[in-house]
Amino acid sequence: MKKVPALDFRNVSYSSFDDKKILQSINWTVRHGEHWAILGPNGSGKTTLLKIACGYIWPNDGGVVYRKGKELIDLGELRKSIGWVTSTLVAQIPPRETALRTVASGKFAQLGLWEKPTKRDYVQAGEYLDQMGCSHLMDQEFGTLSQGEQQKILIARARMAKPYLIFLDEPCAGMDPGAREIFLAGLQKLGRRKRVPALIYVTHHIEEILPLFKKTLILKDGMALDSGDSSGILKRDVLEKLYGVSLSITKKKGRYWPIIK
Repeated sequence: MKKVPALDFRNVSYSSFDDKKILQSINWTVRHGEHWAILGPNGSGKTTLLKIACGYIWPNDGGVVYRKGKELIDLGELRKSIGWVTSTLVAQIPPRETALRTVASGKFAQLGLWEKPTKRDYVQAGEYLDQMGCSHLMDQEFGTLSQGEQQKILIARARMAKPYLIFLDEPCAGMDPGAREIFLAGLQKLGRRKRVPALIYVTHHIEEILPLFKKTLILKDGMALDSGDSSGILKRDVLEKLYGVSLSITKKKGRYWPIIK
């Protein structure tokens, strides 16, 4: 029996209150265990797509979203099933909360420890911190951590609810080049592990698309410009359409680096 996809967008469209088209006829399928990149400039519809996938908004101009084969799903369960790591979450974490407590709270897919984690929960949180290379940070206050460290803590936190899919929404935004490369190296290492949820990395920087992201969805003006194997679509002609400039692509260690002519 063929396994149902983790996430399936079928002809999904979304419009703003003033009838501006934000997403137009998006067809996109994520299978269990697939790691994807979503590439697109600002205003391409990336954030709207994430909000629809996570159930914060619904297609209002046509189309259906299936999650594990189901069109309708309990929102409480959805919050646990699909994680969303975004910079806006950083400001909502109590700055004096330890990294370990921050991760442990992710079990309930909510901010703050409204339910008391068990000893086993804290052990699991410590293991996820270790897998992100952050075990030395577990007793440090979240507000004292660097931006890259905070992003790693939030990824570990998202895993506590045992999701089958995690969106990483522009996690490197604002990082200096050194911090970015350290963070991306840790993410590549995580992606090689077994029993890791499907990771969906959202960015407008092609050079951040790591080798672990075998699939890429390219968005422009709310439409899917291309979708499929990263090696097949991260080509000069597609990227020139995306960015509207003449460029060449250099591939180094499995990553793509654009050079504007």
